[in-house]
Amino acid sequence: MTTDIRTPLARYADRLHAVIGDGHHVASPLGAWLLLALAAPAATGPTRATLEEVLGVDVETAATAAGALLAAPHPLVPSATATWHRPGVETAGLDGWRAGLPGSTATGALPDQAGLDAWAREHTLGLIEAFPLTVTPQVLLVLASALATRVSWADPFEVAPADALGSGSAWAGGLRRALRSPAHGHLCWIADTARAGTVAVHAAPAQPARTADGAAGLLVVSVAAAPDVPAGDVLAAAHELATAAADTPQGHLPARRRSLFDVPLGESPLWTLREEPTRTHAPDGREERATAVLPCWSARSRHELTAPGLGFPAVARAFGELLDAPGLGFEAAQAAMARYGRYGFEAAAVTGFAATLSLPPEGVARVAELRFGHPYAVVAVATDDRADGGGPGPWHGMPVFSAWVADPEELPEADAADRYEDAWPGSVADRHEDV
Repeated sequence: MTTDIRTPLARYADRLHAVIGDGHHVASPLGAWLLLALAAPAATGPTRATLEEVLGVDVETAATAAGALLAAPHPLVPSATATWHRPGVETAGLDGWRAGLPGSTATGALPDQAGLDAWAREHTLGLIEAFPLTVTPQVLLVLASALATRVSWADPFEVAPADALGSGSAWAGGLRRALRSPAHGHLCWIADTARAGTVAVHAAPAQPARTADGAAGLLVVSVAAAPDVPAGDVLAAAHELATAAADTPQGHLPARRRSLFDVPLGESPLWTLREEPTRTHAPDGREERATAVLPCWSARSRHELTAPGLGFPAVARAFGELLDAPGLGFEAAQAAMARYGRYGFEAAAVTGFAATLSLPPEGVARVAELRFGHPYAVVAVATDDRADGGGPGPWHGMPVFSAWVADPEELPEADAADRYEDAWPGSVADRHEDV
């Protein structure tokens, strides 16, 4: 039986986008949630309870769901997870946690930065070029997830003039062309939502991948609300509508679709609605048609995931216990990109968590540079340590030369150049080695 994590994942997406804000961006809440689900079994007590609250389900359910996703990769959404540790960082608790990871999760010694970057490229179809975290000597352990897709639309968009975006669109004046949904294949509708009010919805299906069990697809759903609706509310509505659209059988109308005959005629920021005579076989003689106009877009984003509500501070506490290192530091970040165009869609995200040795607390350092700028004393003292363990020899601690420096000289020109000999040529040390 498959565990349905769509609702808890939508709640986590709400948290993540609230932290990111309403600037132009792309993210993968699933990529971050997967890392939390893999790490959560390492936690106990209050830390485990904190992670369960963030995940939206208990630890066992989250780990099972993550394992199921990774064990049955989607043909159109390649995925990967990994955990690496610095050699010598071993405890029984860490070994036990690693033993419970999904079999597809890569483990091993911590790669260098070039190795992490190569892993990111390999598992994102080359769309993410660099791992979102930097390996430093303080990094003890790294967890990573990667998700990617590159699909062609089952039915490509048509091209429309940008002014089709509407006279009230600020984008229309800065663009020449936009995308118009084709006559068939895409879904366009108006829906009522709890958080975003009445919205315009467009869904573009990707060319499906045929599998032994049927077909695997990807549906990219766009949702527009009134301009004054907060971005977080529109994103929450989009998650809900996308899930409903995925559950809608092909050829059926989406759930909670609002009849166009219940919408006032005329122009609004979200649509233009007109009525025209037509020949129709509709039982009541009322036929509904909808198209959509959207711009092309792309985004590259990097998100810090250190906010308490995103769960990674709790992951750091859990690994601090496993590594016997209370107060363990951490870094967590995600790199993401997406591109939406006439013929297809591509997107990728790499999420990374690094457990690090904490820096010592801030204090005060006094730094002295000693200056010998007036007459001073010099004493040359011998050392004499015997290899036979008999203690110091008779010369040990013997002052051999002493001086009072009151007449300094200029550094010889020959000594101004760097030298790499261990000793001056002809030194006593050289002669001793020749004996």
